[in-house]
Amino acid sequence: CAASRQAACVSGCIPVLWLCDGEQQCPDGTDEQCGEQAGECCAVSSVCGTKKVQCPGTHHCIPHWELCDRHQDCEDGWDEEGCPQQPCLPGQWQCRNRVCIMAEWKCNGIDDCGDSSDEDICAPCTPGMVRCDEGKCILESLMCDDKDDCLDGTDEPSTCGKLDTAVGCCPSGWGWGEGSHRAPRNCLLACSCQVCSARVDIRSGDLYWLAFLHLSCSRTHVPCRDGTGCVAQEYLCDGEKDCADGSDEDGCAQLCNTPGRSHSSYPCGLGSCLNASLVCNGQEDCTDGSDEAGNCSVPCQRSCTHLCYPSPQGPRCWCGPGYRLAEDGLSCKDIDECTEWSKGVCSQTCLNAPGSYSCGCLPGYLLEPDGHVCKLTGPEPKLLVAVQSEVLSYGLRSGHEEVVLATDKDRVVFSLDYDLVERKVFWMDLATESIRWQDLNSGKKGTLVKGVRSDCIAVDWLGRNLYWTDGVAGQVLATRLGAAWQGIPEYTVVMDGDLDKPHSLVLQPLAGLMYWSEVGSHSRLMEASMDGSWRHVLLAQGLGWPTALALDLPTQRIFWLDEKLGSVGSAHLDGSSVKVLKLRWVRSPFAAAVCEGQLYWSERKTWSVQQVDKASGKNRTMLLKRHGQPHGLQVPSWGAPNPAVPALLISHPAQPCTNGCAKSNGGCAQLCLPNP
Repeated sequence: CAASRQAACVSGCIPVLWLCDGEQQCPDGTDEQCGEQAGECCAVSSVCGTKKVQCPGTHHCIPHWELCDRHQDCEDGWDEEGCPQQPCLPGQWQCRNRVCIMAEWKCNGIDDCGDSSDEDICAPCTPGMVRCDEGKCILESLMCDDKDDCLDGTDEPSTCGKLDTAVGCCPSGWGWGEGSHRAPRNCLLACSCQVCSARVDIRSGDLYWLAFLHLSCSRTHVPCRDGTGCVAQEYLCDGEKDCADGSDEDGCAQLCNTPGRSHSSYPCGLGSCLNASLVCNGQEDCTDGSDEAGNCSVPCQRSCTHLCYPSPQGPRCWCGPGYRLAEDGLSCKDIDECTEWSKGVCSQTCLNAPGSYSCGCLPGYLLEPDGHVCKLTGPEPKLLVAVQSEVLSYGLRSGHEEVVLATDKDRVVFSLDYDLVERKVFWMDLATESIRWQDLNSGKKGTLVKGVRSDCIAVDWLGRNLYWTDGVAGQVLATRLGAAWQGIPEYTVVMDGDLDKPHSLVLQPLAGLMYWSEVGSHSRLMEASMDGSWRHVLLAQGLGWPTALALDLPTQRIFWLDEKLGSVGSAHLDGSSVKVLKLRWVRSPFAAAVCEGQLYWSERKTWSVQQVDKASGKNRTMLLKRHGQPHGLQVPSWGAPNPAVPALLISHPAQPCTNGCAKSNGGCAQLCLPNP
């Protein structure tokens, strides 16, 4: 066994981090014993905290079960060095076709084996037990007990011990009396019992605590009644069942006149909505018959601005499309769909009008027949994805795949970006600690700079520079795109000093601005000019580990994927209008991109590239799944080989060009950094 990293076991070698972790890996249990007597187990220290290990030379921490899992989780592959060779390693599960997958992938709703054997038998947890996000079932009493009983720690959510108000009652068996279960820390005495998890009432805005012992939802989400998941508040009463039990659509009768529903809807007694023209028509259209009888015969004599309909409660005023009933119950006022519809009624620009609205598109886009979505004109947009040693091109409409770049098999294409002017792909090569490039027209390759390590690179196609982050050194650096390696590094430090582990980086070349995430002790999103000046905090609240950023210039928003919180967030480029959606399939995002109405990202843990609707987070699609980790991801969305594209972008009316390096390198002899 490798003395520094492994320990001897009867059946072979195991990683040192598996010693005394509370789980028996050796058949004789010696990995859980220490010293002369059994049961005196030594704690294995880790700078990253319980059950985590730090990749050497980086700030990246990985769970110990990702050691020797045949997945390269550390950038340099350290977690897969000196691993024992056997059919399936601890923490893995063998499929019927003898393929090994991570144990937590079993019963995750995705065919990871290829023969569906990991999804064949997926029984629910027995009563009194709850399922961890990674698939294991544990006792409900182990929730919030200060110990990670789930491998991924989902039994110890951040809300444990932080609740200060409670109403309602808990499930049976959770009382204070003798013989009852031990109370979790996040349950408080109320109504002679305890309750957990939060819900925001969408009508009053009041916060309530509900009896879901095994579920913890963020303040922007609410739990489903059956306790199987959380949904965003904006999904409540939107006409679609997002909870498995449909509870997000229950009790919505009072909301029949909210934006998104019919302009004249009548609330049936059981919660459904009925078109007002069907009320009091002599036929029971509501299931409970509540739309008939009563005062249906009373004639309409009210001074309604728009329409008057009879109802079982007497005559009522109704409004036409695009209007809502005012407080006086008689007049109607315009609905501003462009600001009130949280899902985003238009994918780009929206113009409100009395009783209506219209969607518009920026130059280079065409409005789809549905009148809402803008699609790129010209060639099909392609998604560039780095998978191990290759870069794939994926057609976002045709689904056509092709390998456009391949490096040596022992090298990994890490972060990547694309220069739309010269059609070059730039990428970080961790094996040689260099940033390399390849011309997609000629196939010619070269090295831009050596002796660097970076979490993320970004191309300024307009100012002709390439930027990158160094999380260990806490720096953002830059070099010329046309630089050629001549044995001496030629780059400059753009920002240094108080950067707290900068990670993902995106540029806005037309405006001469850059945005980056910091994943140190206090995570935040930052903005600065591309010369490093005018640095300020864009967002510092509600972030865990924002590991992937993407800009959506048509809507002037920045998107991020949060590995720690498992969420997708977005905000206006001035930091306002923040929106966060918790999505259970966001697990280990590396890179992200936005094109048209979709958000794309690479998932290292599931070896996949996925997409969701950028506004709602719904309609998830698995685009790619390969036997290799995906890393960098970009959409050269302004049309592949089109020489007119740069000119189109520079003359973009909604985004004037303030990049001073765009013409003649700003008059500089060497490196020009924009200062708008």
